Amino acid sequence: MKHIKQLMIILTAYFLGVIIQLALNLPIPGTVLGLILLFLALYFKIVKVEMIEDICEVLISCMSFLFVPAGVGLMTSFGMLKGKVMAFSIIIFISTVVVWVVTAYVVKFLRKVC
Repeated sequence: MKHIKQLMIILTAYFLGVIIQLALNLPIPGTVLGLILLFLALYFKIVKVEMIEDICEVLISCMSFLFVPAGVGLMTSFGMLKGKVMAFSIIIFISTVVVWVVTAYVVKFLRKVC
Protein backbone atom coordinates (compact mmCIF):
# COMPACT_ATOMS: atom_id res chain seq x y z
CA MET A 1 0.00 0.00 0.00
CA LYS A 2 2.92 2.32 0.75
CA HIS A 3 4.29 1.97 -2.77
CA ILE A 4 0.89 2.74 -4.27
CA LYS A 5 0.63 5.99 -2.29
CA GLN A 6 4.12 6.98 -3.35
CA LEU A 7 3.42 6.11 -6.98
CA MET A 8 0.24 8.19 -6.85
CA ILE A 9 2.27 11.25 -5.81
CA ILE A 10 4.52 10.82 -8.84
CA LEU A 11 1.61 10.11 -11.18
CA THR A 12 -0.27 13.15 -9.87
CA ALA A 13 2.65 15.37 -10.87
CA TYR A 14 2.69 13.65 -14.27
CA PHE A 15 -1.04 14.11 -14.85
CA LEU A 16 -0.95 17.74 -13.71
CA GLY A 17 1.84 18.36 -16.20
CA VAL A 18 -0.16 16.77 -19.02
CA ILE A 19 -3.29 18.73 -18.08
CA ILE A 20 -1.35 22.02 -17.97
CA GLN A 21 0.25 21.24 -21.34
CA LEU A 22 -3.10 20.46 -22.95
CA ALA A 23 -4.96 23.35 -21.32
CA LEU A 24 -2.37 25.98 -22.25
CA ASN A 25 -1.34 24.32 -25.54
CA LEU A 26 2.33 24.57 -24.58
CA PRO A 27 5.12 23.23 -26.82
CA ILE A 28 6.72 21.51 -23.80
CA PRO A 29 5.64 17.87 -23.29
CA GLY A 30 3.36 17.24 -20.33
CA THR A 31 5.78 14.67 -18.96
CA VAL A 32 8.51 17.30 -18.72
CA LEU A 33 6.11 19.74 -17.05
CA GLY A 34 5.21 16.98 -14.59
CA LEU A 35 8.89 16.50 -13.74
CA ILE A 36 9.27 20.24 -13.23
CA LEU A 37 6.21 20.26 -10.96
CA LEU A 38 7.58 17.34 -8.95
CA PHE A 39 10.96 19.07 -8.67
CA LEU A 40 9.30 22.27 -7.43
CA ALA A 41 7.17 20.32 -4.97
CA LEU A 42 10.32 18.68 -3.61
CA TYR A 43 12.26 21.97 -3.57
CA PHE A 44 9.54 23.84 -1.67
CA LYS A 45 9.02 20.87 0.69
CA ILE A 46 5.42 20.31 -0.43
CA VAL A 47 6.49 16.74 -1.11
CA LYS A 48 9.19 15.39 1.14
CA VAL A 49 11.82 13.01 -0.25
CA GLU A 50 10.75 10.35 2.25
CA MET A 51 7.26 10.43 0.73
CA ILE A 52 8.48 9.03 -2.62
CA GLU A 53 11.89 7.54 -1.79
CA ASP A 54 10.92 3.86 -1.78
CA ILE A 55 9.03 3.86 -5.08
CA CYS A 56 11.85 5.85 -6.71
CA GLU A 57 14.32 3.12 -5.72
CA VAL A 58 11.99 0.50 -7.21
CA LEU A 59 11.61 2.47 -10.45
CA ILE A 60 15.36 3.05 -10.74
CA SER A 61 16.05 -0.65 -10.22
CA CYS A 62 13.64 -1.41 -13.11
CA MET A 63 14.94 1.36 -15.38
CA SER A 64 16.82 -0.93 -17.76
CA PHE A 65 13.62 -2.93 -18.30
CA LEU A 66 11.75 0.28 -19.14
CA PHE A 67 14.14 0.98 -22.04
CA VAL A 68 13.36 -2.35 -23.76
CA PRO A 69 10.46 -0.96 -25.89
CA ALA A 70 12.66 1.88 -27.17
CA GLY A 71 15.44 -0.58 -28.02
CA VAL A 72 13.04 -2.87 -29.89
CA GLY A 73 11.65 0.13 -31.77
CA LEU A 74 15.17 1.09 -32.78
CA MET A 75 15.93 -2.47 -33.94
CA THR A 76 12.93 -2.41 -36.27
CA SER A 77 14.26 0.80 -37.86
CA PHE A 78 17.70 -0.45 -38.87
CA GLY A 79 16.72 -0.20 -42.53
CA MET A 80 16.25 3.56 -42.25
CA LEU A 81 19.55 3.94 -40.38
CA LYS A 82 21.59 2.08 -42.99
CA GLY A 83 24.30 4.29 -44.49
CA LYS A 84 23.91 6.96 -41.82
CA VAL A 85 26.02 5.38 -39.08
CA MET A 86 28.70 8.08 -39.16
CA ALA A 87 26.18 10.92 -38.97
CA PHE A 88 24.39 9.28 -36.04
CA SER A 89 27.69 8.60 -34.29
CA ILE A 90 28.66 12.27 -34.55
CA ILE A 91 25.24 13.37 -33.29
CA ILE A 92 25.42 10.95 -30.37
CA PHE A 93 28.93 12.12 -29.45
CA ILE A 94 28.06 15.83 -29.62
CA SER A 95 24.80 15.43 -27.70
CA THR A 96 26.57 13.40 -25.01
CA VAL A 97 29.20 16.11 -24.54
CA VAL A 98 26.47 18.79 -24.41
CA VAL A 99 24.56 16.82 -21.75
CA TRP A 100 27.75 16.41 -19.68
CA VAL A 101 28.53 20.13 -19.83
CA VAL A 102 24.97 21.24 -19.06
CA THR A 103 24.73 18.74 -16.20
CA ALA A 104 28.02 19.98 -14.75
CA TYR A 105 26.86 23.59 -14.80
CA VAL A 106 23.44 22.74 -13.34
CA VAL A 107 25.07 20.80 -10.50
CA LYS A 108 27.52 23.64 -9.91
CA PHE A 109 24.66 26.16 -9.84
CA LEU A 110 22.49 24.02 -7.53
CA ARG A 111 25.38 23.52 -5.10
CA LYS A 112 25.72 27.30 -4.80
CA VAL A 113 21.97 27.81 -4.32
CA CYS A 114 21.30 24.99 -1.89
